[in-house]
Amino acid sequence: MLWWQSLALLFGILTLLLLVGLPAGFAFLAINLVGAVVYLGGEAGLMQVVRNGVASVTNFSLTPIPFFILMGEVLFHTGLAMRAIDSFDHAIRGVPARLSVVAIVAGTVFSAISGSTIATTALLGSLLLPVMLQRGYHPRLAMGPIMAIGGVDMLIPPSALTVLLGSLAGISISGLLIAGVVPGMVLAIMFLAWIMFSAWRRPELAPPSDPPPTHGWARWGPLLVNVTPLVLIFVLVIVAMSAGWATPTESAALGALATVIVCLLYRSLTGVALGQALMGTAAISGVILFIIIGATTFSQILSFSGATNGLVGLVKEGGLAPWMVLAAMITMLLVLGCFVDQVSMMLITLPFFMPLVQHFGWDPLWFGVLYLICMQLGLLTPPFGMLLFTMRSVAPREIPTREIFAAVMPYVLMGVAMIGLVLLFPVLATGLPALLLGK
Repeated sequence: MLWWQSLALLFGILTLLLLVGLPAGFAFLAINLVGAVVYLGGEAGLMQVVRNGVASVTNFSLTPIPFFILMGEVLFHTGLAMRAIDSFDHAIRGVPARLSVVAIVAGTVFSAISGSTIATTALLGSLLLPVMLQRGYHPRLAMGPIMAIGGVDMLIPPSALTVLLGSLAGISISGLLIAGVVPGMVLAIMFLAWIMFSAWRRPELAPPSDPPPTHGWARWGPLLVNVTPLVLIFVLVIVAMSAGWATPTESAALGALATVIVCLLYRSLTGVALGQALMGTAAISGVILFIIIGATTFSQILSFSGATNGLVGLVKEGGLAPWMVLAAMITMLLVLGCFVDQVSMMLITLPFFMPLVQHFGWDPLWFGVLYLICMQLGLLTPPFGMLLFTMRSVAPREIPTREIFAAVMPYVLMGVAMIGLVLLFPVLATGLPALLLGK
């Protein structure tokens, strides 16, 4: 069988399984079983599938994932995240669309301590969306910032998907975690500028709703008490990695331990809350790790079938300019993001993309940040963006789904603009890792 026939067969079956609604983990498992029989030697191939599955989920580089998820789950279930949001609500005043600004600022801080994108969106959506709608905010200006800042969670460490991308792509995990900080902060600033400009241009979108005036400690004290510990946990994780004091796994464990200690000091960590946090961590980590089981075998099948070498060789021999190849890769990711989840995107594309990254001599951290931004957009793009479904679950039923789609589109365009900025100014992605890690 020719390489292009193998490629068409494997991806044809995969597309069919995904279209009929089979979960991604089961779809890749089915592909692996078929590929093992056809390309890896029957029974010996099936045994290889089992060995690969065990090796993939016991990979030490993946151990930060449950720790990062646990940090967000503990903050969510103990109510400490809600106290931080209330503190921002008291401190921020006198700006257009104040509650939308609170959503962006609080979401950015929560992103810096939570490894779960969905948790960020669900928390902000359940707490702030009803208040904004009650105060007369236009649904688009209320929902859009909450979904958009949930996507930034992928760029600002800790991020479970960043760890997974680094592991699967062979990119330095500590470097990739730090590389996302500057683009994530720039994107959050772009969101803030758009929100305030929209509300300034059309005040009816967000009626003024400042809280009763307070001064001094009454205004700034809650911010200091409830937010400073979260910022310090973020600093602890970053400094531990950048200074070489701890590996990414050890830094994640330190962050999780610090989060639990902070919740204990605030007397908010009950047995029920801890149990819920652990169950949530196990559920989310289990879904991710189950999909990872198919990663190594799927890559091997593509390699043994000749599909990887054939397609990569075709691109190399085509004489295309590097920028054309990169543009095609980014376009493919943006299109895939409309239809499949982020882990599936990685499993489908990385076996082909990373040899091309090495061939053209691109900086892996720079490419990794571009990849993360594309995946972040995948969370937001209709029809299957994960954060769109999360917002649908917390938004009132009378708000039509098309309003949710429309609310997120300005932020998708800003994400595309962020891709352009990183392409034009690679230092946005590579500068901080070079400064802190020498990479």
